[in-house]
Amino acid sequence: MVPTGPPDQMMRNHTTRTAAGLGAALSLLLLSACAAEGDASGSASESPSGSASADEHEAPDATEVQARTPRVAVTYDGGVLVLDAQSLEPVGDIELEGFNRLNPAGDERHLMVSTAGQFQALDLGTWADAHGDHSHYWTTEPSLTDVAYDAAEPGHVVVHEGRTALFDDGTGVVRVLDSEHVADADAAAREYTTPSAHHGVAVELTDDTLVVSEGNEDARTGIRVLDGDDKEIAASDECPGVHGEAVAADEAVVIGCEDGAVVYADGEITKVEAPDAYGRIGNQAGTEASPIVLGDYKTDKDAELERPTRISLIDTRNGELELVELPSSYTFRSLARGDDGEALVLGTDGQVHVIDPESAKVTKSIPVIDEWEEPIEWQEPRPAILALDGSVYVTDPATDSIHAVDVETGEVWESAEIGVTPNELSGVTGGEAHSH
Repeated sequence: MVPTGPPDQMMRNHTTRTAAGLGAALSLLLLSACAAEGDASGSASESPSGSASADEHEAPDATEVQARTPRVAVTYDGGVLVLDAQSLEPVGDIELEGFNRLNPAGDERHLMVSTAGQFQALDLGTWADAHGDHSHYWTTEPSLTDVAYDAAEPGHVVVHEGRTALFDDGTGVVRVLDSEHVADADAAAREYTTPSAHHGVAVELTDDTLVVSEGNEDARTGIRVLDGDDKEIAASDECPGVHGEAVAADEAVVIGCEDGAVVYADGEITKVEAPDAYGRIGNQAGTEASPIVLGDYKTDKDAELERPTRISLIDTRNGELELVELPSSYTFRSLARGDDGEALVLGTDGQVHVIDPESAKVTKSIPVIDEWEEPIEWQEPRPAILALDGSVYVTDPATDSIHAVDVETGEVWESAEIGVTPNELSGVTGGEAHSH
């Protein structure tokens, strides 16, 4: 079935390689190019129109080296549109029926699509450095691959330090893959099945520790921490309504609860108490650049749709929680983190609010789009924010547009109408250039 349940109940969290020509928009960005002999899977790829062969092409001066250009993907009713992150021009359009969710796959080339009955790898293209001559360009168009992982109810995909964990809400099966091979048809996987199926989440750390939620179809109650042999090393049942995860500096893991959060760090679980009897943290954003995790914060248990105006900051060093009042409400697609660890919240006032997590102060508010109101149905499109490769992207379903923002300067440096109504938002940097 198509993924169900609102993000308040659906935690958020990051092959067949098709040969194709370079998109016209990207061709304009090329300073030089040569024909690539083939991509990593052996399929042929075309060079930009009019470019010389690899043997004929002369290396450009160092000042002419073309920097890689990330790609941004948005879902819409009927497909996934892929954009060049610099020009915001379309480079691919993949038809895909139903309501689909986008997740980073971890290799900076693919996304994982939570779709009907599976997690399916979406290839955003191959980034290449042809023969090491600094002719950098995307060699393939975006395409939906044949690589998919069965899931009765595909839920969370969590990426951390080269490991990609898939959680099947319908069976409780956790699959952990090497992120570099997430789109390989024969990729090896660590598998673990929770005692009872539930809407859950899992994250594997660099020492093979697995932090996984605990619950059943009626309730989610806490977390368990397992070693590389799936033996329990820690557990807590002090997290009613488990929802959402984030990893902060030094691999501290934060899991949201209906009365605060729990933190797993250095082999121990710490309970973080909310200041309210019902203080729900269900969506978080973490970064290795900060020991503090950004989270939402809701206090009305009976609300059909609560529009919160406070966010939470959870300090993984001491287990303290601080609340910050914003000038507007926000939604589950409003949280992101900047390159320097700053907390970013897209408000319903159309502004990106930048928060210093250490001081818990709003340092600036950047106007990007018009004021908007969160729809009642969680699947309905609403503005979303994405931090990617030094820029921040904001979608606006009201105008079928996307905007690129420089958080440091406060400049909206590019905007584009994309011809579809955007819903989910994700992207890839393209990773390191590859030599053929």
